[in-house]
Amino acid sequence: TDYGSSLTVSLPAALQPHQPFQIIVRYTTADGPAIWWLDPELTYGNAKPFVFTQGHSVCNRSFFPCFDTPAVKCTYSATVKAPAGIQVLMSATQSTYLEEEGVYQFYMEYPVPAYLVALVAGDLTHADIGPRSRVWAEPCLLPTAISKLSGMVERWLAAAESLYGPYIWGRYDIVFLPPSFPIVAMENPCLTFIISSILESDEFLIIDVIHEVAHSWFGNAVTNATWEEMWLSEGLATYAQRRITTETYGAAFTCLETAFRLDALHRQMKLLGEDNPVSKLQVKLEPGVNPSNLMNLFTYEKGYCFVYYLSQLCGDPRHFDSFLRAYIEKYKFTSVVAQDLLDSFLNFFPELKDQCVESKAGLEFERWLNATGPPLAEPDLSQGSSLTRPVETLFKLWTTEPLDSLAAASSVDLTKWRTFQTVLFLDRLLDGSPLPHEVIKKLSECYSSQLDSMNAEIRIRWLQIVVRNDYYPDLYKVRRFLENQMSRMYTIPLYEDLCTGTLKSFALEIFYQTQNQLHPNLRKTIQQILSQGLNPLPAIDTTAVTTETPAMVLEDKVSEATNGAISLRDVNVSA
Repeated sequence: TDYGSSLTVSLPAALQPHQPFQIIVRYTTADGPAIWWLDPELTYGNAKPFVFTQGHSVCNRSFFPCFDTPAVKCTYSATVKAPAGIQVLMSATQSTYLEEEGVYQFYMEYPVPAYLVALVAGDLTHADIGPRSRVWAEPCLLPTAISKLSGMVERWLAAAESLYGPYIWGRYDIVFLPPSFPIVAMENPCLTFIISSILESDEFLIIDVIHEVAHSWFGNAVTNATWEEMWLSEGLATYAQRRITTETYGAAFTCLETAFRLDALHRQMKLLGEDNPVSKLQVKLEPGVNPSNLMNLFTYEKGYCFVYYLSQLCGDPRHFDSFLRAYIEKYKFTSVVAQDLLDSFLNFFPELKDQCVESKAGLEFERWLNATGPPLAEPDLSQGSSLTRPVETLFKLWTTEPLDSLAAASSVDLTKWRTFQTVLFLDRLLDGSPLPHEVIKKLSECYSSQLDSMNAEIRIRWLQIVVRNDYYPDLYKVRRFLENQMSRMYTIPLYEDLCTGTLKSFALEIFYQTQNQLHPNLRKTIQQILSQGLNPLPAIDTTAVTTETPAMVLEDKVSEATNGAISLRDVNVSA
C-alpha cells in the first residue's frame, strides 16, 4: 500500500529472554502519506521548497521502519542533511548543526510513540517568545507570529504546570506551517506544528495552542495504547485545555468556547444518527481501516463530557486536578487503556468507589464508553451566559416571524463581539439554512460588509450561508475567498456546499482557475467532491474560463441533504 508493507524479523533461537540485541535495517523510502513536499509556490514566501511530515495516526510507517502503534514507545535519534539555507527541525529534546557538512543531528531522550516523530525543513527563521519557547515561521510570517504569541505560551505552560505538574519536555517551541498542512495543529513533543492560516483568528489560535500544550501531559506523556480509545488523549487534553483557559481567561470564555464545540457535536450527531457506532468512545477498529477515520468530535467532546463528569463526582475540580497529577506521575512515558484511568480514579477516591459510582443507573462507566449517541451528561455552562445569551437573543430576532429587521439589526454591534460569539451565531444560521429570502437579504445588507473585514473563521461561515441560500449577490465574495485560500480547512467546506446545491458549475469554474495553487493532495480531494454525480472531470483550458458572474446550473435539483453533508468545519479539529 501507500503506507508500505510489513517487515517480519525472525530472531535467532539462541537469543535469551531480556538479552539486548540490535537490528539494523537499511532502507530507502519513496513518497508516502507521511511526507509532504511543497514547491516554493505553495509556501507563503514563494522562495524555497518546503517539506514536513505528519505521522498521526499511522502514517509514519511510510517514513521509517517502526512499530507503528501507540502502545509502543521508544527514544530516537536522527541525522538529516540539508542544502544551505534550509532550516531543519524535529520533535526532539536535543539538536546540533554541523554547518560545514550541512548536517543536523537530533535526539529525543524520552520514549515516544512512532506517530510523534516529526520533521520539518524549509525557509524558517525564529524568535524567542518566552524563557523556554521559540516560534519558527517563514520570514514574512514571523513578525505576526511574535506579536500574537510573545509571552503567552509561558503563561499557558505555567497555568498547566500549576494544575498537572512539571512540564517534562524541556522546550515548548512552535513552528507555523504553510496552508497545505492537512490539519489545524499537531502536538509533536518539543515542537508543536500549527497551520499558519490560523494566525488571523486570535481566539482560535489561543485555543489551538493551549490544546496542544495540554497534550504535553495527556497524549504525549501518557498515551492511549490503542487507537480505539483515542478519547483517552483527546478527551483528557480537551478537559485540561478548558481548565487552563478557565485559569487564564475566566469561566465565561471557557463556557462560550465549550458551547460552540458542543453545538458542533450535536450537529454531527444529527447528521450521523444516534445509533452510529463512530459515536462510541470505545470504537471498534475494523481491519484495514485507517484510525484517522475515527477522528471526530465524539473523540474530543464526548470524551471531554465523560472526563468532566468524573471531575464532578469529586465535588471540586481541584480534587480532580490532584488525581490527574497523580495519574500523570504514575503512567508518564507509558501507554494506557481506559481501565487504567478508571481504576486509578476509583483507587484515588475510595469514597467514590464505596458509593459504586461506576454503576450509577444511566451513567455507568461502561455505558459512557460503549453506548452510541450523545454524551450521557453535559457540563453546566451557565457561567458563560453573559456571552452566550446575546447570541441566542440575536438568533431569535432573525428567525422569528414576522421578521423585524430593524430591531434585529440594531440590537447588537457584531464588531464588539468575541470571535466565538460571532461564529456561534453564524453556525446557528447555517443550521437553519435555507432561510427565507427576505431574511438572507436583510442579513446581507446588515452584516456582509462588516464580516468582510473579520477573520477567516467568521468569513467562511458567512460564505457558507450565502451558498446554502443561493444568495447570488454575494457569490463574488465566495469566488474571491477561494481564489486566496490554499488551506483544506477553508476550501473543502465551501466546495462541499457548492456541490450539494445548484452551484456546481460555479465551483468547477473556480477550481479550474485556482487548482495550480493547491497542494496535489488537496486538489485530489476537491476533484473527488466535484466528481460526485458527474462523469470524470475533463481537462479544461483554464485560460478560457470566464471570470465574470458565474453561469448558474439550475437543472441540478437541490438534494434533500443540502444541510446533511458533514462539513470539515465540524470535524477538522486540532490533533
